[in-house]
Amino acid sequence: MRAQQKLPPSGPEREALREKGQFWTPDWVAEAMVGYVLAGGSDSIFDPAVGAGAFFRAARVVGQELGRRCSLLGTEVDPQALKEGQAGGLSESDLGLVEVRDFVLDPPAGSFKAIVANPPYIRHHRLPKTLKIKLRSLGMRIIGQPLDGRAGIHVYFLLRSLQLLDPAGGRLAFIVPADTCEGVFAPILWNWVSRHYRIDAVVTFDPEASPFPGVDTNPLIIMIRRATPARQFLWARCTEAGTNTLKRWTLSQFRYRPKRGLVVHRRDLTEGLRTGLSRPPCEVKPVGPSLVEFATVLRGIATGANEFFFMTQKQAEALAIPRTFLVRAIGRTRDVPGDVIDEKLLAELDASGRPTLLFCPDGRRLDCFPAAVRRYLKEGERKGLPQRPLIATRRPWYKMEVRKAPPVLFAYLGRRNARFVRNLAGVVPLTGFLCVYPRSDDPVFLEKLWSVLSHPATLANLPLVGKSYGSGCIKVEPRALERLVLPEDVVRESGLAMPLRSVQEVLPL
Repeated sequence: MRAQQKLPPSGPEREALREKGQFWTPDWVAEAMVGYVLAGGSDSIFDPAVGAGAFFRAARVVGQELGRRCSLLGTEVDPQALKEGQAGGLSESDLGLVEVRDFVLDPPAGSFKAIVANPPYIRHHRLPKTLKIKLRSLGMRIIGQPLDGRAGIHVYFLLRSLQLLDPAGGRLAFIVPADTCEGVFAPILWNWVSRHYRIDAVVTFDPEASPFPGVDTNPLIIMIRRATPARQFLWARCTEAGTNTLKRWTLSQFRYRPKRGLVVHRRDLTEGLRTGLSRPPCEVKPVGPSLVEFATVLRGIATGANEFFFMTQKQAEALAIPRTFLVRAIGRTRDVPGDVIDEKLLAELDASGRPTLLFCPDGRRLDCFPAAVRRYLKEGERKGLPQRPLIATRRPWYKMEVRKAPPVLFAYLGRRNARFVRNLAGVVPLTGFLCVYPRSDDPVFLEKLWSVLSHPATLANLPLVGKSYGSGCIKVEPRALERLVLPEDVVRESGLAMPLRSVQEVLPL
């Protein structure tokens, strides 16, 4: 059995992994995925992103268990990754049918009966603009409409693989991040898949059973057949890592009933698509008004260079930046251990040397600023800040985004549970938080809304609108948070009434 991939915790090596999206699939997962595709009778597998060859090694093991030898086919863009496969035990003959080519933009000819992959997970903001344009065009050609630009390249590996799946019952097993089923593009993607293919099973993992410990993503396995769509599918939750339970289940074509390590549900496809394939079954849709009826949501301020624009009290004093160009701010969710930001917390952060001041130049010409501000902005130019992707879109480059201090913040991605935070100190947040602006300035209305937002029943609905990441973390985008259902009974008990302004907005003209 191959040793688990050793992930660098940070620095250039970790950044290189993010750029390539290369994370090894452990043997116990790879063999289970290969088991599903080979259980359909194929005598070969095709891997569109061979990498270090985890699925080739798994095919040798599973093929022996099935009493047949499997041909190993695939593509890979990185020759160095194939060398890692040889170092890990694959022979030249094992890799003899692997083509070095771009699978998505330059796919091989023909179709395949068994496709299995851990496609590169490269977030959309790391993809070159020219490549994103080509990918959107590809999505248009395959499914008839373009996908949202936030779809990562792993989504297009899936689309291209489905396109090349053998019409006579070809099988596909992909391990992908949960955002494949939770991103803004997901409804279009999965409505198309569910109309043209049969979704046999989806496997999720408890945090302690994750195939990629230490990687900030929530993986799932999707198993799909080129067959008439079915009304139901199997949804499994893996609770133990490193066992052969998952492989026994897939090799048996889902007839094996595990006693431990794997919890299996039969779900209605309509419910699964509505709830999200990566999320547990939700037969009863939450009842209540949505947050957008009481508040609007915006993301926090994106500086493009926190190390330059977000500073400590001591830095601001040393630079002699006038207070008129500084705004009290909060940056990291871990700087807020509770659910309240007040002056006491800010004083503690200042004392510990944490930044709490946002440098906020306006749009005036450089020579119109005070001398200290001019000197600091020129230092930013020497550091190349105007050429950074986000900053380069500003005119002028140093003009900072403006946000009114929101009464409530939402800590949408952190190492602890996502939660709402009461902003008693009047700070503006950076992108670690979302801004929640109530539709009424009435203090009584705000207190009632806060009681609803901080209620456990409200927080329990967050996974229904959020994107799940590693270690149980979730991320909720602004529009998704506005769709958060506030439990009807909690709203009623609080005495919260829809503000007049919102009522007027929904009245017919």
